[in-house]
Amino acid sequence: FQARYVEEHQLGEGGCGAVFSGYRIEDRFPVSVQMMVVRQDESGKMLSVEVAIMVKLAGEAEGSVGISAPVSLLEWFDLGKELILVLERPVPAVDLQKYKAEYGRTLPEDKAKVILKQLVDAVKELEDKHIFHRDIKGENILIETGSDVPRVRIIDFGLSCFALLFTPPEWYRRSCYRCGPTTVWQMGVVLYEATIIFIFLIFSFFQECQNFLEACLTIAPEKRPTLEELQSPGPDSASPERCLERESEEEQVSFPYLDFPRAFSLSPLCI
Repeated sequence: FQARYVEEHQLGEGGCGAVFSGYRIEDRFPVSVQMMVVRQDESGKMLSVEVAIMVKLAGEAEGSVGISAPVSLLEWFDLGKELILVLERPVPAVDLQKYKAEYGRTLPEDKAKVILKQLVDAVKELEDKHIFHRDIKGENILIETGSDVPRVRIIDFGLSCFALLFTPPEWYRRSCYRCGPTTVWQMGVVLYEATIIFIFLIFSFFQECQNFLEACLTIAPEKRPTLEELQSPGPDSASPERCLERESEEEQVSFPYLDFPRAFSLSPLCI
């Protein structure tokens, strides 16, 4: 590793380890270096979900560095009790939380639509490859800012616990969830956070976003649209470009869709 890469300053830290910026020595290609503690099961077998997923993505998308929405794993090193993952580091880029802060905590609707369309396409591609990210949220969505049109990249495939607001209601109601409806719920929360205007707990939405939000944030998971339906630009879709004129249903979430004092009293659970 030290012969091929230079490790620089720390970018962040999570439950599995720390992430550092760096570059490849031969061409100064920017990378992120993720130090992961190796976890073991009862048989002593080394476990790393993120490595397995990233290797699977790399194998199915050869030559995808800088092209695919998920950041690419360049290589990894096994140090026994620690793994080093070397991933591409998009430059310039910021996560969605910082990106929307540049616009005063909320995104203009045109920017939100572009980002959400790319995000839906990205998670649908993951679904087609039988990969469930489970933690789609602002901190795990990078926005490349090198051109006038923002470009979405997805990071962190460690299958973290649900963040509180991104936990689908069926987990609290039934103690179970399914991949597709959960991802659709998280799409809705991402858009909700990206376009929300917070003033004394009063929420305002861009009118054209409401139908998409209502579709994604339907309480009953079986009534949410599929990712494929979210991609569709047709007149009967709930895609980012076109919003349905949906009749209000008892099981759809009204706005604001969360009772915040009650919601924050719930404890997020890992499964």
